Amino acid sequence: MSAGWISAVDKGLEPMVRCFGRGGHGPSGLWNQYLKHLSEPREPSTPTRGRRALVLAVKIAISVGLLAVLIAKSDAPRLWDYVRSASLGWLAAALGLYFLMVLASAWRWGLLLDAQGVPVPTRTLTGSFLVATFFNNFLPSNIGGDVIRIADTARPARSKTLAATIVLIDRGLGLLGLILLAAIAASAARTEGLPAGPVPASLLWGVFAAAAILSAPALAVPGLLIRLLAPLRRLHPEWVGARLEQLSDALGRFRQAPAALAGCFVGAVLVQALLVGFYAAVAHAIGVRVSPWHMAVVVPVSFLVQMLPVSLNGFGLREATFSFYFARLGLPIEAALVISLLGAGLVMLFSLSGAAVYVVRGT
Repeated sequence: MSAGWISAVDKGLEPMVRCFGRGGHGPSGLWNQYLKHLSEPREPSTPTRGRRALVLAVKIAISVGLLAVLIAKSDAPRLWDYVRSASLGWLAAALGLYFLMVLASAWRWGLLLDAQGVPVPTRTLTGSFLVATFFNNFLPSNIGGDVIRIADTARPARSKTLAATIVLIDRGLGLLGLILLAAIAASAARTEGLPAGPVPASLLWGVFAAAAILSAPALAVPGLLIRLLAPLRRLHPEWVGARLEQLSDALGRFRQAPAALAGCFVGAVLVQALLVGFYAAVAHAIGVRVSPWHMAVVVPVSFLVQMLPVSLNGFGLREATFSFYFARLGLPIEAALVISLLGAGLVMLFSLSGAAVYVVRGT
């Protein structure tokens, strides 16, 4: 559990929350509000602004560079053949699976909120998740969506710290579910005698065990985590102390609601399975036959790789992961590129529904 992550939401990202909390006036207003906020006079130093611009430029360069290398190594006519032959029916099925994933994600989130005594209608959570999906895909950072989710639940939770803690627990359980699904799939592929992928099952099981062992004390013994974070009080005794107390209370309530945590974890595995189904449908749409077990490994592994903050929203890293994995299975790199990029394009198309929700709700 990272107190620094919660602090970032409370302080460093608070202007972003305020900005996204204002009413919109059509699709263009969605961006105009944020751009207006960026242009408002404020005091951050020029070096800080320059450093952020440099980091963004490096990420763009890495993404473009990786994509350029992969495309250069592929056969352009074959790429186009895959795209041209894509089945619209299967692509529509992929979008349907992605929508089911959003519903399952909102349900998981609701379980954690209910465990904290923060009842929020599933419809509201689904709308918030759609908006979060939009910002995740159209902002140069994957935490933009988390800021939206926290902003939408901070009022009913009466605490940004509590709302942030719930989202962080949701993220953590989701990560565990992702690794578990990949480990199970890798083991099943080996049992069925399928070609070995580049990521062994033993490694995935080891990562899952380590992650579970490291994260369990935060929920089983909340006081231990709070003691470990106690030195942070030196930064700002009153402010940090209040947040740590809220964090301790939230973890204590989670400890008393094991059914909610178990349900959220099972839901996390379901969410990842639906995402695997989404990419499997995309693969089927272009006529590429890949074992479901292998898809259930490469998709979670690609998500893990995309967590590295070195590219623009995972572009390039995701395609490199798919290409490397497919090459080890003897599948064409062109198929890997099209599945990855077409899947990303469908997600971005789907996420436009989040922009519509944001504009309609006007908050």
